[in-house]
Amino acid sequence: MTDAQVADEKFLVLVNDLLASGEIPDLFPDDEVENIIGSVRPEVRGSGLMDTRENCWKFFIDRVRRQLKVALCFSPVGSKLRVRSRKFPAVVNCTAIDWFHEWPQEALESVSFRFLQEVENIEPQVKESVSKFMAYVHMSVNQTSKEYLANERRYNYTTPKSFLEQIKLYHSLLGQKSKDLTNKMERLENGLQKLNTTSTQVDDLKAKLAAQEVELKQKNEDADKLIQVVGIETEKVSKEKAVADEEEQKVAAIAVVVSGKQRDCEEDLAKAEPALLAAQDALNTLNKNNLTELKSFGSPVAAVTNVTAAVMVLMAPGGKVPKDRSWKAAKVMMAKVDAFLDSLINFNKENIPEACLKAIQPYLQDPEFQPDLVASKSYAAAGLCSWVLNIVKFYEVYCEVEPKRQALSKANAELAAAQEKLAAIKSKINHLNENLAKLTAKFEKATADKLKCQQEAESTARTISLANRLVGGLASENVRWAEAVENFRKQERTLCGDVLLITAFISYLGYFTKRYRLQLMDNTWRPYLSQLKVPIPVTPDLDPLTMLTDDADIAAWQNEGLPADRMSTENATILTSCQRWPLMVDPQLQGIKWIKNKYGENLRVIRIGQRGYLDAIERALAEGDVVLIENLEETLDPVLGPLLGRETIKKGRYIKIGDKECEYNPTFRLILHTKLASPHYQPELQAQCTLINFTVTRDGLEDQLLAAVVSMERPDLEQLKSDLTKQQNGFKITLKTLEDNLLSRLSSASGNFLGDTELVENLETTKRTAAEIEEKVKEAKVTEAKINEAREHYRPAAARASLLYFIMNDLNKIHPMYQFSLKAFSVVFQKAVLKAEPDEALKQRVSNLIDSITSSVFQYTTRGLFECDKLTYIAQLAFQILLMNKEINPAELDFLLRYPVQPGVTSPVDFLSNHSWGGIKSLCSMEEFRNLDRDIEGSAKRWKKFVESECPEKEKFPQEWKNKTSLQRLCMMRALRPDRMTYAVRDFVEEKLGSKYVIGRSLDFAVSFEESGPATPMFFILSPGVDPLKDVEKHGKKLGYTFDNKNFHNVSLGQGQEVVAEQALDLAAKNGHWVILQNIHLVARWLGTLEKLLEQHAEGSHKNFRVFVSAEPSSTPEGHIIPQGILENSIKITNEPPTGMHANLHKALDNFNQDTLEMCARENEFKSILFALCYFHAVVAERRKFGPQGWNRSYPFNTGDLTISINVLYNYLEANPKVPYDDLRYLFGEIMYGGHITDDWDRRLCRTYLEEFIKPEMMEGELCLAPGFNLPGNMDYNSYHQYIDDTLPAESPYLYGLHPNAEIGFLTQTSEKLFRTVLEMQPRDGGVGEGGGTTREEKVRAVLEEIMEKLPEEFNMAELLGKAEERTPYQVVALQECERMNLLTQEIRRSLRELSLGLKGELTMTSDMENLQNAIFLDLVPDSWTKRAYPSMSGLALWFTDLLARIKELEAWSTDFVLPSAVWLAGFFNPQSFLTAIMQAMARRNEWPLDSMGLQCDVTKKNREDFSSPPREGAYVHGLYMEGARWDTQTGLIVDARLKELTPTMPVIFIRAIPVDKQENRNVYQCPVYKTRQRGPTYVWTFNLKTKENPSKWTLAGVALLLQI
Repeated sequence: MTDAQVADEKFLVLVNDLLASGEIPDLFPDDEVENIIGSVRPEVRGSGLMDTRENCWKFFIDRVRRQLKVALCFSPVGSKLRVRSRKFPAVVNCTAIDWFHEWPQEALESVSFRFLQEVENIEPQVKESVSKFMAYVHMSVNQTSKEYLANERRYNYTTPKSFLEQIKLYHSLLGQKSKDLTNKMERLENGLQKLNTTSTQVDDLKAKLAAQEVELKQKNEDADKLIQVVGIETEKVSKEKAVADEEEQKVAAIAVVVSGKQRDCEEDLAKAEPALLAAQDALNTLNKNNLTELKSFGSPVAAVTNVTAAVMVLMAPGGKVPKDRSWKAAKVMMAKVDAFLDSLINFNKENIPEACLKAIQPYLQDPEFQPDLVASKSYAAAGLCSWVLNIVKFYEVYCEVEPKRQALSKANAELAAAQEKLAAIKSKINHLNENLAKLTAKFEKATADKLKCQQEAESTARTISLANRLVGGLASENVRWAEAVENFRKQERTLCGDVLLITAFISYLGYFTKRYRLQLMDNTWRPYLSQLKVPIPVTPDLDPLTMLTDDADIAAWQNEGLPADRMSTENATILTSCQRWPLMVDPQLQGIKWIKNKYGENLRVIRIGQRGYLDAIERALAEGDVVLIENLEETLDPVLGPLLGRETIKKGRYIKIGDKECEYNPTFRLILHTKLASPHYQPELQAQCTLINFTVTRDGLEDQLLAAVVSMERPDLEQLKSDLTKQQNGFKITLKTLEDNLLSRLSSASGNFLGDTELVENLETTKRTAAEIEEKVKEAKVTEAKINEAREHYRPAAARASLLYFIMNDLNKIHPMYQFSLKAFSVVFQKAVLKAEPDEALKQRVSNLIDSITSSVFQYTTRGLFECDKLTYIAQLAFQILLMNKEINPAELDFLLRYPVQPGVTSPVDFLSNHSWGGIKSLCSMEEFRNLDRDIEGSAKRWKKFVESECPEKEKFPQEWKNKTSLQRLCMMRALRPDRMTYAVRDFVEEKLGSKYVIGRSLDFAVSFEESGPATPMFFILSPGVDPLKDVEKHGKKLGYTFDNKNFHNVSLGQGQEVVAEQALDLAAKNGHWVILQNIHLVARWLGTLEKLLEQHAEGSHKNFRVFVSAEPSSTPEGHIIPQGILENSIKITNEPPTGMHANLHKALDNFNQDTLEMCARENEFKSILFALCYFHAVVAERRKFGPQGWNRSYPFNTGDLTISINVLYNYLEANPKVPYDDLRYLFGEIMYGGHITDDWDRRLCRTYLEEFIKPEMMEGELCLAPGFNLPGNMDYNSYHQYIDDTLPAESPYLYGLHPNAEIGFLTQTSEKLFRTVLEMQPRDGGVGEGGGTTREEKVRAVLEEIMEKLPEEFNMAELLGKAEERTPYQVVALQECERMNLLTQEIRRSLRELSLGLKGELTMTSDMENLQNAIFLDLVPDSWTKRAYPSMSGLALWFTDLLARIKELEAWSTDFVLPSAVWLAGFFNPQSFLTAIMQAMARRNEWPLDSMGLQCDVTKKNREDFSSPPREGAYVHGLYMEGARWDTQTGLIVDARLKELTPTMPVIFIRAIPVDKQENRNVYQCPVYKTRQRGPTYVWTFNLKTKENPSKWTLAGVALLLQI
């Protein structure tokens, strides 16, 4: 079982049980247990034991323990193994530990030598040298990795696996490279050989050409003869054709006439058609029935008889019209109805006799003769009537058409005769044509033969010329290729050495930065190669890149978006050449951008943990895709172990993922990627992958930013440059392709390749293109030089921006919240370029650019920094800018930051401490500061005045030292007045960069909001007492985003709110709403999901979608949980209360406006109290910075307190005729602000401020808010701001009523921290030597032994109790103290003994022992001791010395229990008990009631040594210190402290008890007594001390007595 398989530490519980007992409880279900017992029963009996259940089970377990082998494989890196062995003791106790150390050099050499035996292509005598070099590379990388960790804080590991991988890579690279070389050589040699054969072939071709010419002549003659014959035949055909054509025209003319006539006839016939149809329709109406009916009429009307008469006329046979047309005759005609109907239907309508037509006319003219009229008489008669009419009509038309029809038939006969004649002629022509075709075919064949012969001759001629062109054209290639072959031969000789270097380069250098790569390659490995006994042949000055890639590849990568700097190119080369999977460390996402462009659509991008990611990997494995796993954390899913290690099974065809065997396609590639800036990957993972450090470098970024600034400033230039680069890259690629093409054609050309015109033309194209390209490259070089010259003018701006990015990027060393992405930085950078002032003069424009970029980045960065880090940032900014511009001396800066003090010197002057003097002495060793020490001693008076001034940074240095540079003055100030350094540095920055970099006015929210977007959330870093989300709500209201409009979602995160937040985000992204996510630090587990959600919504969301996130920063780097992705893409805003009185007062006023000032009727009073309250608010908020001397405890005063106080003020002023000062003070001091306050002394302080600031005198213009700052009169809003700027004195403790000493302590600490942090942020260049000191354990053991040795015996309580018979209050106190001391010393002794055994290995280390060990190592008092001890702020060494002093004091007192002459009050665990004992003793003696007594403190004028016996009543106490003021022994009063004397000692104080009513309360200051400087909870008592000044002065100054300092 390996580390990777322990996905959850709980697994080890089972392993631990198994190791300890061989059994895992409840592993088998009951039925299986029964089976097991049943199956071992016979064997148990056989071994002579009783077969009870217990025995059987024990027998089974024993056998398991004998036969089961457990091998645990755990890495000792980090604290994991140590913690595990503590939690799971069986892992250590029940195993045989086999600790594998790293392989020594001999092992590495022998292993590599053994593997090299199988490698061909290496001379046998060189093999040993190669193995030595490999081992040396591995060892040197180990060494460099240690340096890398110390300087860059990056973990790079090598393991035996990485060494074996190096050998494997060497083996494969060597094979591949030698194969490539052979191929290249073969191709070139082939090409050369082909060229040589060309000239011999030319002669053969010439002979061939002569023969072809003779043949061609013969063929020409044959063809000419044939031409004549064909001519005669053709003429015959054409004559006949003329005759035929004439006939054809005649036929056509006849046909036209015929068709005309035919058309005419048809038209006329068409006219007769309707009449005929009508007649037929009329007949259709007749049938047997209605005719019979007609026939039956007796004597019908005339109309009907007329009809029948007309029918008889028409039907008259042979045109003889019957005379009798009576009804009777009609009846006879219709006798046979059927016959009659038939005769009507078959009536010969085309031939009606003339007589009939004449006879029928009278009937037709009769108006009655109409079917409609007749129908009323008889339906049948009507039908007959209609038939008669229509038949006559038809016949009339028909008579007109007939002659035309006859003419038509005659014409048709003529046409037929003509066509027959034409056909005869045509068949004759066809016959002639056939003859002609045969002749023509013959002729064409002859012509084709002639042409073919001609082409062959021409082809031969062309081939000859081609051959000449080929030989001529390749003349230069001939030389070049011959040289190349020679070069390749040389390369072949040095191949094993060259490949050795590039193998080391690929295997080991990927994770190092540029400096370390160069150091290893040039200063470590190459020199070693040359000093080997059997030197390895290697190309001198080999650039590994040339072996692994060529210009064309690099060009292609750059076109795909790879940055153009050397580091990136090296990284890309390693990535494409390594055999292990590459793991890109790519915090700026430049590598991943290139990878995504490079592989485009074919890349499968996956994240660990996304749904179905294993299936996706499995599919890609089978298909042989490229997979990119992005955003890895520091640990990887153990399931992927076999994939990372490329552990194939079944002859390399499968890989196991989980329980599944997945098909493995050899073309599969895996690329891993992390955004973490300096991840700590375990050695086993680093051995499986090739780590590649894609972190952007300063010069790399400078080039990118230069391109960006030029493309904005001079788009024409940048376009030209990028086109040129692309074109140049294109040229390189084209040239390579052409050359390859040419060679491959040459090498693949068969025997006679001279006929391959394409080949020769290709060659000529190649030559031509090459020549053109060379020409263009020359032009491009000139253009490029011009462009570069023009671009260089802008380089200072890019260099400055790159520097700013790296300073900004380093801020995460201060606090992990400070994460910035390069993407976000680029946006700021571009906006800054656009914002810069335009200028005609280029130099001035660049200067404006630099200025704009610096201030924009400064603003962008500082709004997300805590106040305490802003000075660090601007100092680093100023120092780095000046270093880059070479304006300051690095040695001086180094002194300022490191402050190396010369130890063990004594200061000759009273105004400088020994430590300061040590600084001065080491400063004197620098040339610029020679004799500084002599000058200070010589003019001590002038220097003392300078050093003891309140603001020395504003004063001039004495003597000629005032002429030193600003930085040199800082160096001196660092030694003389470390506490003033924060001010001095701020002034330095202001002088060097300008005042806008030190003014602390906060940015308006609306301005920051402008920069946000769907992909850029706003991240509020919360501070106590400030609610930044009010700004969001206010701004939202302005833009119409409110809760009521349902487009503003506010989710306060906590249990179960994650789902709500996710829904809100999805909805808002779709519809463009705003989402506030408050306190995301409370849902640590959900933050990964949030990061992914924000990333998804970053693209394709509604343009108005905004996210506002807030979180509290963690107090320690380990506790930091906010994902980097969220932080770096968002605009970070800290909303801390501002620092400094100036900023605080402005900020307090910023809560109001002109309208507020005018709202109250009593304007004067309202404005004065409002301004005083603003000052009060600023004071109480900012007083925090003075630590416990400011406030005992920290309170979250916020702007709400101020605004509500102003509302109360307004209401009270409106309601009362007189200003109720007392009521107002009570409301402000006890409720609005006092509501936060939990400590009585702090409440007194708050009250005192209000008594000083808000009182009737304020209306008389007499009120001084601080020395030199009076309450302003009646003004308008802007004038108040102006008044503050003009009148408020510089920042100093006086503004708060404190003594300047109050800030010395915290300022010294602040400046120490400032320089320590800036020093940590300096780019490290090694040289930080690891002090060869003692190990941690040795140091701890030494301290432990020293403490054990000095620790005295415990107090014998039984004996002491025997001595103290009276049990006076004092004795009780002494006994209690001894008891407490015993508890403490017992714990110290117990815990140290335990740790001592643990360190010897006789006890297992527990976490308590480990904590104790850490505390001792770090010089801290261990927790278990502190719990039983007294409050103290000292480190362990001082604390222990103090402990021994206390024990000594107790021993002295407890020998005879006589009260010491002067009691050391600080030596008690519980000083109150002693002070109470004083009261008890006096109460008993004088029989006073205890509850009406108090203590009287009289400060004597003597020191402890002056007392030899205790007083008659009460006690003398010593060992007290005063903070905030001092005691003047002469006058016996509290007076102002001396500068730099922070806690002067008090003389001995005489304390006795008196009745409360006798206590003096006039002219006294009630001074609190605390145990330590921490004050607050360490309060002991209140002593009344005499004062002439108003006690409020001491209250505001935070004066107190301390028992320890």
